Amino acid sequence: MNIIKTSSELLQWRKSLADTSVGFVPTMGALHEGHLSLVRKAVAGCDLTIVSIFINPMQFAENEDLDTYPVDVDGDIEKLKSAGVDVVFLPSRDDIYKGGDSFFIYENEISKKLEGKSRPHFFKGVLTVVGKLFNLVQPHKAYFGKKDAQQLILIQRMVKNLNFPITIVPCDTVREHHGLAMSSRNEYLSREDRD
Repeated sequence: MNIIKTSSELLQWRKSLADTSVGFVPTMGALHEGHLSLVRKAVAGCDLTIVSIFINPMQFAENEDLDTYPVDVDGDIEKLKSAGVDVVFLPSRDDIYKGGDSFFIYENEISKKLEGKSRPHFFKGVLTVVGKLFNLVQPHKAYFGKKDAQQLILIQRMVKNLNFPITIVPCDTVREHHGLAMSSRNEYLSREDRD
C-alpha cells in the first residue's frame, strides 16, 4: 500500500494508470465500519482503490469542532491496509488550499434546505473539496454513504452538472447494534446519549 502526501505526487502516480479502473473513497478519517463498507465495495468493484483522509477546514463554521475532530491516522492506515486499499492520500491543508483561493463550488437549490439551512457554509466546503479531490484522483467510481443523503444528492448533481466522468456509487448506511448510524462524531456521545 502506498501513502501519498502531495498533489503533485498523486498526479504523477495517476498518470501511470492507463487502463486501470480506479475507485475512490473520500474521508475525513477516524474510520469506522461505515467507511470500511464503502472501501470494501470500491476494492471489489475496481482494479485499484484510493482513500483520502483530509479534515476539510472549509466545511466547518467558526464555532464547530474542527480543532477537536477525531483523528487516528495510524489506526486508519492499518484498517485500510487490512481492507486491501492500494493508495492512501494524506494531503496537508496547504496542499489542498494553496492560499488566496477565490474559486468555490456552490449549489443554489438543494444546499439551502435541511442541513444547509442551519449550516450555510457546509455544502460549499464539501462540494469544493470533493471537486478538488475528483480532479486530483480522477476516479472512475466514487463511493458515498446514503447516511448523508443531502450530501450524496448534491455530489450526484455536481457530477452531472459539471460533467465529471465519474460514476457515483451510493452505499447503504451501516448502523451500530442499537440502530444509530455509524459516524466518526459518535465518540462525542455518552452511552446515555447514544441510547
